[in-house]
Amino acid sequence: MAAGRGRPSFSEDRRQATRMMIAEAAAELFSDRGYEATTVEHIAAAAGISLRTFYRYCPAKEDALTPVFTASVSGLVDQLAVRPAEEPLVEAVGAAFAEGAALRRLADAERARRLLRVMGSVPALRTRWLAAGRDLQDRLAPVLAPRTDGDPDSMETRLLAAALIDALTVAMEFWAREQHGPEDQADEDQTDEDVMVLTARALRYLRIDDRRAVGDRRAMPAAADGEL
Repeated sequence: MAAGRGRPSFSEDRRQATRMMIAEAAAELFSDRGYEATTVEHIAAAAGISLRTFYRYCPAKEDALTPVFTASVSGLVDQLAVRPAEEPLVEAVGAAFAEGAALRRLADAERARRLLRVMGSVPALRTRWLAAGRDLQDRLAPVLAPRTDGDPDSMETRLLAAALIDALTVAMEFWAREQHGPEDQADEDQTDEDVMVLTARALRYLRIDDRRAVGDRRAMPAAADGEL
């Protein structure tokens, strides 16, 4: 029976699951061993697949993490799309980040920090990470536009999308570089709090909601004059 319109087929679901299985194996190995010390053979063995299957899904080792990047992108956009329209934008983005796949991948703090450092230091991986961020800009703009009464293709909306993504990226990179002692590992909830505190600081620093409030106040007299 054919899959419903817009819904992935069973075979596509299986392919997506295999891609994610490879990506998760690669993420664990890159974090634990480092990028250079990890081979395609290591990733295939950890994922429980053959080399032939690996290359069917990944042209090269540096492509193995791509599903992790795209899943984080999709999760953030999907979560933001269902946030209340009246919610301040910074709060909505922060909540979407907290509910999305990105934060869940940071649950194992030290492994996540190591992986983020690898992603930031290996040019091939950083290129794909930045590409995922650009894809997020393209997907985020239509979600932001209704919240700002803007055009999704306008320079202002795309600048807003870029600023939000950069804020989250810089916060995670900063978190990955921080040094934490054993006492910081005692409370498992502290890891999530640290990440969320940093991302909230980064988002607040943009002062997006403050600028929107000023813009709304400036627009009010003009609107009133037009009504006379």
